[in-house]
Amino acid sequence: MDVLSAPGGGTLEVRRDAGDRWSEVFAVHRTQLARAARRVVGDAHLAEDLVHDAYLRIAEGPQARDAPEQPLSYAHRVVRNLALDRCRRDALESRLFEPEDAGAAVAAPSAHSPETMAIDRHQLACVAGALRALPERTRRAFELYRLEGRTQRDIGVELGVSAATVNALIREALEHCRAAVRAR
Repeated sequence: MDVLSAPGGGTLEVRRDAGDRWSEVFAVHRTQLARAARRVVGDAHLAEDLVHDAYLRIAEGPQARDAPEQPLSYAHRVVRNLALDRCRRDALESRLFEPEDAGAAVAAPSAHSPETMAIDRHQLACVAGALRALPERTRRAFELYRLEGRTQRDIGVELGVSAATVNALIREALEHCRAAVRAR
């Protein structure tokens, strides 16, 4: 209950909604909460979004009615947890999608010069020679994986080896091809 001055000199007791309490906490301490989020995520705009998300989560969640004894500390904890969750999610997404997206930024050549085509043919010949020099099982695992797009588990079943062995064979073939191209 809040006690307010009523017109005419009296007092008026007003029951405040829990959402109003959270609105006040976030309005008064928004800058402080955003600064705490920015320390974690490193981006002021994202930090503001996280503070807003924290407000919505608290004000609309089941804990809105049962305000803790230290609402500012609770708000700080929610903002910090959201910021850490965002950093973890961004790190996971960058690990998962970086190899795929890395090729998207490479511009396709508009026209190949004769020199570029000759270099490409020479590198291709080096790779083909390197693949021919590999043991049959290693070469086959590499071709199934890189050229046919098969999964390592499927390749393992076909070759009668474990997926870990397939992974090692593919890595060995790739390193062998890279070494052949570097040695040219």
